[in-house]
Amino acid sequence: MTDDAPEQPQIYLVTPPAFDIDAFAPRLAAVLDATDIACLRLAHASSDADEVARAADALREIAHARDVPIVIERHLGMVERLGLDGVHLTDAARSVRKARKELGADPIVGAFCAASTHDGMTAGEAGADYISFGPVGDSPLGDGTRAEHDLFAWWSEMIELPVVAEGALTVALIEAIAPVTDFFAIGEEIWKADDPVAAMAALTAPLR
Repeated sequence: MTDDAPEQPQIYLVTPPAFDIDAFAPRLAAVLDATDIACLRLAHASSDADEVARAADALREIAHARDVPIVIERHLGMVERLGLDGVHLTDAARSVRKARKELGADPIVGAFCAASTHDGMTAGEAGADYISFGPVGDSPLGDGTRAEHDLFAWWSEMIELPVVAEGALTVALIEAIAPVTDFFAIGEEIWKADDPVAAMAALTAPLR
């Protein structure tokens, strides 16, 4: 994920926190085939290392067959072992320096920084490749703080590091934030639909 961003933001696809591999694999493949995806994030919430590794192996094959890089949420130790392209950290700037040191210069290191520009800048200085802010929409998760349009507007004007908008996205939010973000991370918004391809097309209609 680089900063030569096109005029419209790119789509960064996020898996559900739990899924059956056999059932999810064809749904994922269909979305990747129908949509131009910049990166895939494995956001598996299981604490069973074998289960996460099996999911990573299956999804890596699907993603790499389509030239889509895949990063794993949180599990830094699995990146090299499983042949993944990087890690998405969820503790703001705290683990970025360690991740960069362990992985080297090439793998992707992303950092979710909630709605804190300070954490975002700190993560960038520590070596993050992109910063993710959210939730953008209303969500009962976390403490209720939203990453507002002004945050993205300030970041896109002042900071060169690519920025990702995520969390409770709607068509209206995508339309509003598109001019001031590099990526939209989309996951639960489409996976709960019967047809995730159609759901993705409807959600991202403002980008076309």
